[in-house]
Amino acid sequence: MASSRDRQRKLARAKLDRQLARRAASTRRRRQIQAGVGAALILVLVVAGSAWALGAFDSDPKQNTAAEETCLWTPQDATANTNLKDVGTPATKDLPTDGTRAMTVTTNQGAPITAELNLTNSPCAAASIAHLASRSFYDNTKCHEITAEGALRCGDPSGTGLGGPTYSFYDEELPTVPSASPSASPAPDQPPTYPKGTVAMVSNPPGSNGSQFLIFFKDFTTADPKYPVIGRVTGGLDVVEKIGALPTVDNGTGAKIKPSTDVTIQSLTVGEPVTGAAPAPSASGTPASSPSAG
Repeated sequence: MASSRDRQRKLARAKLDRQLARRAASTRRRRQIQAGVGAALILVLVVAGSAWALGAFDSDPKQNTAAEETCLWTPQDATANTNLKDVGTPATKDLPTDGTRAMTVTTNQGAPITAELNLTNSPCAAASIAHLASRSFYDNTKCHEITAEGALRCGDPSGTGLGGPTYSFYDEELPTVPSASPSASPAPDQPPTYPKGTVAMVSNPPGSNGSQFLIFFKDFTTADPKYPVIGRVTGGLDVVEKIGALPTVDNGTGAKIKPSTDVTIQSLTVGEPVTGAAPAPSASGTPASSPSAG
């Protein structure tokens, strides 16, 4: 009888030992799983933190699109402004952004006027003018204004100052001035904001450039620049000066700004891009050494 009870106690003890062993094994597995999950979570957090520190999650639209698109052409409504002329738009990417392009303006007033368009500082303006020139946009148009600032204004087929293509683009290279505020007067010894021979865009309103440009035939200094510079005259500046000396008459709005003699652009051409520094601008009628326009 005693031996039977001893045997039952041994079996119960063995069963309890097995249960305790299973519980211990289950606890070890649970802890191992938790440890593994914790380690994986820590690894994920470390990787994500490193990526964040390196800027992997930064949003930079300019950086993402700069390699694809160089210029943005904003559509203009030709039904609202009938002075606009549709000749398509330039390309938006793979545009030259270094060096210069030669521009040749042939008028009815003498020798051709040559200039270098700055691709480094004004790639969109150069691309626009090259596109318009390839569409004969400027041919047989009139330079409709001699400005009070001392510049010849050209590039509007309508001759109204309101014309251009059916797109516009932003300012690229506005001159900087040392004045504390735009309302301040320029210092007496300040270099001209627009030296004689400067080629610049002009638009109405400012900042919505299209096809119109200025060629300065005298120095102009201002504390509030509005015309983005796109290049410099390299030859024929004496022709521009001669045009600038023409008397002006009423342009039909009461403003005496129209040249008394028609100044007609017979053709405007733009050459291929040339890398490297631009030649020094020439202040004489003899063109400086530069690539020929084509």
